[in-house]
Amino acid sequence: MRRAVGLIAALVLTAIVTHAQQKSPLADQKTKAEASGFTATSTYDDVVTFMKAVANASPKRVLYSTYGTTTEGRAMPLAIVGTGLKDGSPAAVKASGKLRVHVQANVHAGEVEGKESSLVLLRELAGGRHDDWLRSMVFLITPDYNADGNEKMSPTNRGIQNGPINGEGTRANAQGLNINRDYMKLDTPEAKAFVKLWNDYDPQIGFDLHTSDGSFHGYYLTYSPPLNPDTDPSIMKIMTDEWFPFVTKQIKSKYGWDTFYYGNAATPGRGGGGGGGAGRGRGREGAPAGAPPVRREPCQNVQPAAGVTREWQTFEHVPRFHNSYVGMRNRFGLLSEAYAYATFEDRIKATNRFLEAALDFANQNAAKLKKAIVAADQRRVVGQTLATTAKIKRGGMVDVLMGEVEPVPNPVSDQTMCNRKDVVRTEQMVDAMWFEPVTSEAVPSAYFVPADATKAIDLLKAHGIVLRPVTQPVTGVERFTIGAINPAQNFEGHAMRTIDGKWETAADLTVPAGALEVPMTQPLARLAFYLLEPASDDGLVAWNFLDDQLKDAKTYPILRKK
Repeated sequence: MRRAVGLIAALVLTAIVTHAQQKSPLADQKTKAEASGFTATSTYDDVVTFMKAVANASPKRVLYSTYGTTTEGRAMPLAIVGTGLKDGSPAAVKASGKLRVHVQANVHAGEVEGKESSLVLLRELAGGRHDDWLRSMVFLITPDYNADGNEKMSPTNRGIQNGPINGEGTRANAQGLNINRDYMKLDTPEAKAFVKLWNDYDPQIGFDLHTSDGSFHGYYLTYSPPLNPDTDPSIMKIMTDEWFPFVTKQIKSKYGWDTFYYGNAATPGRGGGGGGGAGRGRGREGAPAGAPPVRREPCQNVQPAAGVTREWQTFEHVPRFHNSYVGMRNRFGLLSEAYAYATFEDRIKATNRFLEAALDFANQNAAKLKKAIVAADQRRVVGQTLATTAKIKRGGMVDVLMGEVEPVPNPVSDQTMCNRKDVVRTEQMVDAMWFEPVTSEAVPSAYFVPADATKAIDLLKAHGIVLRPVTQPVTGVERFTIGAINPAQNFEGHAMRTIDGKWETAADLTVPAGALEVPMTQPLARLAFYLLEPASDDGLVAWNFLDDQLKDAKTYPILRKK
């Protein structure tokens, strides 16, 4: 008997030891950044190979797929991650009843931390590290959104960014376009694939992972919610009152790292104190108003001029940017900006930690977030006054952590990079992080688009906006009388414009059968409003989708009904 017990014990011990010695199929799966000691970032082939290996190692959790094709013909990689899914189809993902989360990275392919971090997230989800998240969420992970730009790697692409020393890709895609300006006009195949993914899967949370390119501040990462003032207030309240404060507190308490709302140190009257990874104009940090241009050496720390109070200034409000576009769809949009002058390894860590904290909040509040989205979709905006253009709203004073950098050589290119110094000081600045309307309009019950406005109709449909044929003539409608069509900037092949005028009733005005009605009781009413209003700074008029109809016209071709 004793001999039998001993034999059983030995067999159990052997089994335990053998199991412990067996490697997890994911154990050897390292990102290019990890495998290179953080000197290099993943190529497109590296990304696809990694994603397929993780999917093969964890087939019950991860499905590898694609969701579009780039200009140069690359299939855009997608990982669908969840438990208990029948398959990876939109129907199966929606049927799970779980919170749907889209994690997107590398829209600017020189800002590669999000790409590496999203691969780490994929590996962790596949390996069981975040099983609690998978009980409440399903993930759509697209690590290499700008896959064509990613392949144009050079150590000089991002200038003074602190690595990876072997180089990174380009800001633009293969068409030479900035995809993070394309969420409204949809000129790129990548943006078209994005909106199709969102129409099919309808994510409730959208992450967009970037790297900064501006002020020498004291944060490892900055973030932003949607910035357009037309975003549903309940969505914004959760993000600003609960979600981002939770993220800031958790990262600080767990890791000792500071994070804050995105901004650049800007001098009033002079614009921003530097560009940003999500795409901002460059300015001259600390320069007093009226001062002549000053040539500065790379990595030269700048203090504010005597007597000058700077602003902590955010970027643009228009929904051509990811975070505000997602907000216009009544969804939670979270943009992150890892600090460009921290080391490449620390930037990946900062993005990892941001995702960890943000997803902890989402997991703990999944029911609340879903409820808020349902309420936003059901909330009627007809009769409300919404912005068509906006400006930065300057508020009170805010404490901002500013930092310093030092020049270091890139051993591969001999180019000067800026390295974050462990120096932080507090500077009081004017809060310039939010927007307020400049012009606005009351939302009608419906718009009516003429049948010959095919470019506009195709764009509206691509965004998922509901249009329905007019079968009987409609009376009691308004038309917009044009005061002036004003040229704005020329941008990426578009002669942008604004339009002045006013809506007026006309007793003899009728919408003919065959036109298309856009009902404003639909969930995407906010997005439809911003596209259709003639005075909108990011709509059909601005992006030339109605040029044929507006030629020599005295009235706007789209009608509306209160």
